[in-house]
Amino acid sequence: MALTEQDIARLARLSGLRLDSGDQNRARQELDRILGLIEELQAVDTAGVEPMAHPLAAHQNIALRLCDDTPDPAQTPEQRDACLTNAPASHQGLFLVPTVIE
Repeated sequence: MALTEQDIARLARLSGLRLDSGDQNRARQELDRILGLIEELQAVDTAGVEPMAHPLAAHQNIALRLCDDTPDPAQTPEQRDACLTNAPASHQGLFLVPTVIE
């Protein structure tokens, strides 16, 4: 799947990038290589292959280091206030952040 100049311009606009024509050409070539690799991977027959939880699981026994699924103890108001001391804005114990979706 080859990308067009319009595709690259749209991707640049959506990602907030300003690309000159040289950068657009380089980005198109790099993305075309990435998409080509993805097409190669999708062409591999994986029927009957069990998914792995870790990429090295086929070669060695891997024990995943997972945390216990236990809730943290509730914080005291003093601990909460200490966490919020460096926040640019807070309200009723919560961080206030700028609106990103209009």
